[in-house]
Formats: sequence, C-alpha cells, structure tokens
Amino acid sequence: MIRIYKLEGCFAHTSRPTTFGHTSQNQISPMKMKSYKKFSLFIFLFSYCLATLITPSHGDYKHWETRYPFIRRASSFSSPSPSSSSGGEKAYDYIVVGGGTAGCPLAATLSQKYNVLLLERGGVPFTNRNVSFLSNFHLTLADISDTSASQYFVSNDGVYNARARVLGGGTSINAGFYTRASASYIKRVGWDAKLVNESYPWVEKQIVREPMFEPWQRVVHDGLLEVGISPDNGFTYDHLYGTKVGGTIFDKYGRRHTAAELLAYANPNNIDVLIHAKAQKIIFDMTGKKPTAVGVVFNDENGVRHKAFISRRHGSEVIVTCGAIGSPQLLLLSGIGPKADLEKLNISVVHDNKFVGKDMSDNPMNAIYVPFNKPVKQSLIETVGITKKGVYIEASSGYGQSKDSITCHHGIASAEIGQLSRIPPKQRTHEAIESYKRNKKDIPYEAFHGGFILSKIAKPKSKGELKLINTNVDDNPSVTFNYFSHANDLKACVNGIRIVEKLVRSKPFLNFTQCDNKTVDKLLNMSVTANVNLIPRHTNDTVSLEQFCIDTVITIWHYHGGCHVGQVVNNHYQVMGVHRLRVIDGSTFNQSPGTNPQATVMMMGRYMGVKILRERLGKAKGLRG
Repeated sequence: MIRIYKLEGCFAHTSRPTTFGHTSQNQISPMKMKSYKKFSLFIFLFSYCLATLITPSHGDYKHWETRYPFIRRASSFSSPSPSSSSGGEKAYDYIVVGGGTAGCPLAATLSQKYNVLLLERGGVPFTNRNVSFLSNFHLTLADISDTSASQYFVSNDGVYNARARVLGGGTSINAGFYTRASASYIKRVGWDAKLVNESYPWVEKQIVREPMFEPWQRVVHDGLLEVGISPDNGFTYDHLYGTKVGGTIFDKYGRRHTAAELLAYANPNNIDVLIHAKAQKIIFDMTGKKPTAVGVVFNDENGVRHKAFISRRHGSEVIVTCGAIGSPQLLLLSGIGPKADLEKLNISVVHDNKFVGKDMSDNPMNAIYVPFNKPVKQSLIETVGITKKGVYIEASSGYGQSKDSITCHHGIASAEIGQLSRIPPKQRTHEAIESYKRNKKDIPYEAFHGGFILSKIAKPKSKGELKLINTNVDDNPSVTFNYFSHANDLKACVNGIRIVEKLVRSKPFLNFTQCDNKTVDKLLNMSVTANVNLIPRHTNDTVSLEQFCIDTVITIWHYHGGCHVGQVVNNHYQVMGVHRLRVIDGSTFNQSPGTNPQATVMMMGRYMGVKILRERLGKAKGLRG
C-alpha cells in the first residue's frame, strides 16, 4: 500500500490509497518492498515542477536552415591538408571546439573578421521539441539515449548530473534563469568592466526576456522580503543582495531561446558550423620549442574521421569551449595533463600539467517540496533571494503535463528511479525498474500540486577532480566534487535550510499552504524520503540539519573548474606550455558567477571574441561593443 500522506495544515488533498500490482519472484521481494514502501517522488516532482504547459503552435521559428545556412552535418566536411594555408584547400583562422554557451557567441564574434569553424558534437536545438518547449524541460534531462541533448553522468559522490550535447550547450537544457555576475566578481577576475557592460546587452538583445512572474514566484518573492532577505530590487539582471526577479530565455509562449541563436550575429560568409562533429583530440606540431596546436581531429555522425586545420598566419588558434567537463577531458585526451595519468592510458604526452582536471567544484543544492492547497500555475525559476549567509534561495512550481504522461517512463527523472533510491545500486535490477514503471500509473494527480524551494551554496569551498576512465571521448570521465568536505559549505547549507523553514511559515504562504513547526519537520522528512541520489540515508537526517544537507544533496548543474586561470590557462585564457590554444568557458572559473552562470558564460564568449579581435587587429580596427 502506498499513501501520499496528509500533512496537517499543509495538504488540502488526501490521496486515495493505491496499491502495487503483483510482482513476480524475480522482481521485488516482500522484505525489500518494506524498506521503500513510501513512494520517492522527488526527481519526478522536481522536474515536472520546472515545466509549463504551452501551445506549441505559438512563437514558431523561421525555418532554421534558411536563417543559419552555414550549419551543416559533419559528414559534409572535406578534410584539408595541413599545408592549405599556402594555397589550395581551406584552412581556418579559428577552430572553436564546442558549440555551447560560450562557443556560439565566441564563433559569431570572431566570424566578423576571420574564417571560423565551429564544431558541435550534438544536433540543433531548433527542431527538438524537448529542448524548445519549456513544458518538456524534464524530458531532455530524463532522456538517457545516445541522441539526447543531455548526457547524464553520476559523480563519484553519488549525485545525478547532466552535461549538454546540443548546439547552444547548457542554454538548451537548463531552467532558463538569466542574471549577471556581480561587479565585485568582474573586478576580481580582472575583466574590462566597460567591455563587460557592452557584452551583456549584446546577448540580452537577442535572447533574453522579462519573465511572466507567476503566482508562486510572487509568493516566494514576498516571503523572502518578510523573512529579511532585503531590499526588494525588483526586476533586474544585476546581482544585488536582497530579493529580485531575474530574466529568462523563455518567451511568453514558453519557447526557449538558446545561445545557438547568437549565431544570427555571425558573418555567414566567414563561418562553418558542423553538427554531430565529435572532437577526438587536438593536433600538435611538436617540432618547435613548445608544442603548437595546428588542428583538430573529429568524427562525423557516421563515425568517419576528419581533420581540420588552422591557418599558419599569425594569430590563428584552436579554442576549446567544451564546458567544465568537456574541456579538461579534451585537453587530457590530447596529451595535456598529469604525465603519469596520461601514460597509464597510453596517451602521448604533449605537455605535463598536473592541474588539468583539478579543483573542480559543483554548487550543492538542497530542495524542500511544499504541497499546495490548490492548483498553481507552473513556473521555472524567476525569483531569487541573494543572501549574506552564503546561499541563494530560488523556487519553482507547477505541473506541465497531462495526466496520461504520469504513466510514461522518463528515465533518470522518473518516479521509478526515485523509488529505488534506497536500494543499493547493484540491486537496482532491470526487473525492479520495470515493476515500478508498471505501477507508476497509481500516483495520484493531486500530488503534483506543489512547488520546490531551492537552497544553493553560493561559493563552495569543497574541491574535487576529473580524471579519464578511458580514451573514448563519448564516455563520461570520472568526476568527484566532494560535496561538504569543507566545513564552511555545510554551515552555509544549514543557514539555507533555516531560511527555508522561516519562508514556509511566512504570511505570503498562507494562501497556498499553512505550516507550523511540526509540519515543517514533516516537509523535511518527506524531502528526505523523496530526494534522489545514491547517498545512503541516515536515521537522524531530519534531526540534524547537517545530516539532512549531506544526505539530500543534489546538483543545480553549475559545476565549474578544471582549467583554472593561473594553473592551466593564463589571464588571456591561453593554455600554458603550448602555442595557439585557448580554453574559454566555465572550466576556467573558480566560482560560479552570479546566482546562475549562463549569462556570464555567454557574455564571456562575446567578450573574449572582441578581445581577441582587438589584439589581432589593433584596438582601433577591432570591434567596439
């Protein structure tokens, strides 16, 4: 028997009891069934509460092939020879590896003056309904097929995570919240503030909007102010202490606008964008005093290998923009990294650098599910409380799918995975999953009337690392974030949960739910039961907020590091120890900028594109703003 329990003062609905169907002996034994009798709904609810019902016919794009005639499949590419710069076949001034959040604006900017090749391992976002529609947000994260726009991985900490595999990168699979980095962040990393303030609007004009500011978001906004997260900064892209409403890359029809649309700024005569082009490694000329990047090896969608080369002209470069997982992974596969680790995998060492893949960080998040006493319109993240306690408070709400979709299998974002969260991984058999899939139809629809309050650690001090498992670029590397290994992170998490406890008891919440101290404890208990990761639960995890933080940690997909400035790249993002190679993306960050990083990563692509043009052409001839 499975029940969605009524929390006194918090639930308006009490669901009817529902019963598991019969299971065969090779599926789930009665003894094991007892240990996970309570349905684990967290990931299923969380992903659905980040979904909005839309009318797909609204806001249709122009045919993407007409708007972006320079985007084509990798199999159409003809490999030139390395001597092409001296005549004959084509070589490029810049090869940008990774058509993501930074790569698209960077390539578009460089194409204004030079020939650019942009390589993207995934497809286009424009015709992918799971990517394009906000209501399908969870489906891309749940899709674990080889063709998914999202490649899931599980860190060695036991936390499910995702990396983008589509043109537009993380902007094609994220929750859409847009907010700039703080002025102090810009100053600390040494960026030109004037150029930064010219580069953000370049992005915003093309793809950013003011959100609809849905009812649940307003409740959280007003509640944050009541519990002291002030002042009220209203709608702003700026990073300011207090409570604010940020921007969104979803339009009023619920249509996503990604970094891929920044390619509309490109010079179509100077850019080639290859999709389904899987970079294998960077090619180096080893005859000089230092290794020099000269090109890239990539496979097309048919598995055929190609080589692309940069021109021999002064200033031509290979630029890696594969993200915080992909960039250190590609450097390692190309022979840049710790010598001992490379030799174990028989990778020829190009440059011995012990810091590649080191000091990785992920911003840990903990979420509290809050059931409503009535249906509430769906929303993604729109409001944020920027506290001085080391945490950011955000929220989501709603259920964007039909009742029929509850019975669908949604991969790692499914209820059936959540139900298995307490079972040791080796016992999560195919039969067990299939059994749960069959019984998911019994989840009561009213259980989806609710929202989440999210607490994210602002600047985690805990560090981890990335290592290669093998030399197959399609496989995820080994990633460890070491969540809460630093005491300050655990302290910040506890601060965040205490803010959430106050928030759910604030006056603005009374129209949606009514909670006292006892029911707040029940919310924590329910969140512990529902949260999905592979971390063992403890009996005291709602008595000790520290244990609650450790046991229920999940990700908000803001991982960064692995190619840090001063360790792997210099202040110009040039890879140290080699020539003609840069890394420009979140792998160079030692902190995630702003409350959510996508705005700054896109800005960085534009910013560095302009900087490179000015360096090569001279400031007087380079692009201005």
